[in-house]
Amino acid sequence: MLDICLLGTGGMMPFPYRWLTAMMARCDGSSLLIDCGEGTQIALKEKGWSPKPIDIICFTHYHADHISGLPGLLLTMGNAERTEPLTLIGPRGLERVVTALRTIAPELPFSLRFIELTDNRETIKIEPYVIDAFRVNHNVTCYGYSISIPRTGKFDVERAKAQDIPQRYWNRLQKGDIIEDEERVLTPDMVLGPDRRGLKVTYCTDTRPVPVIAEYAKDADLFICEGMYGEDGMESKARERKHMTFQEAAMLAKEAQPKQMWLTHYSPSLTRPEEFMDKVREIFPRGKAAKDGWTVELEFDEE
Repeated sequence: MLDICLLGTGGMMPFPYRWLTAMMARCDGSSLLIDCGEGTQIALKEKGWSPKPIDIICFTHYHADHISGLPGLLLTMGNAERTEPLTLIGPRGLERVVTALRTIAPELPFSLRFIELTDNRETIKIEPYVIDAFRVNHNVTCYGYSISIPRTGKFDVERAKAQDIPQRYWNRLQKGDIIEDEERVLTPDMVLGPDRRGLKVTYCTDTRPVPVIAEYAKDADLFICEGMYGEDGMESKARERKHMTFQEAAMLAKEAQPKQMWLTHYSPSLTRPEEFMDKVREIFPRGKAAKDGWTVELEFDEE
């Protein structure tokens, strides 16, 4: 199971009714955060989720509304007596940016591990997540992310018995271990069927609509996509500022066909996003104007 909470849906500046864009995923006791704008801690408190289990923070880019909440969050995690290392992922320059922000959070009881993205596409595996980062089109270097939970094939008891694999090894093989047993090497593919469909969430903000977004959002369980502007006549401003309109986001969803799409990262002028959703649903019926604190529990398909 993968829990997702869209902590905030605002772009540029926070409001009492809308925090800045951030998303948290939880799986197997580990939490992953994407972006950490001002107000992220308050949004976590309102949701009742703890920052202590956050093992990974991914940054789309380094504009203030996406990273300015980091120093306070690090201090809170330290005050919660966290000691496990924290992995930070983001575009080139991540360590320099975080080091500067840590001027006001210099002492932490845990270490920071930096992974700086340099290629247009990169895949990082950190249990239990597979993180696919892909370069998008903003006025600074910016990445979108797909967060996946893979699922191995079913254990085949008859295949295990036919190959005389001792039952004491079954559980380890099912977990992916390779075992040396006397004169044989036992591998998971000897007892597992083909990989089954896992879970996937694709997240992007601050970008023009580019084909790579639909490519990574294809068949996702949830596609969280920037919708900076919903009003008519904002197309030229979206192009100028390298953002997206609601209808542009809907076109990406139509191509990718996720199970559902949530719009986020609203302009401060966009106080009632729902008013502009009719045209979105004409393009992609499963589109929704997300609100702060929206949560979904994603579960593996039943078989």
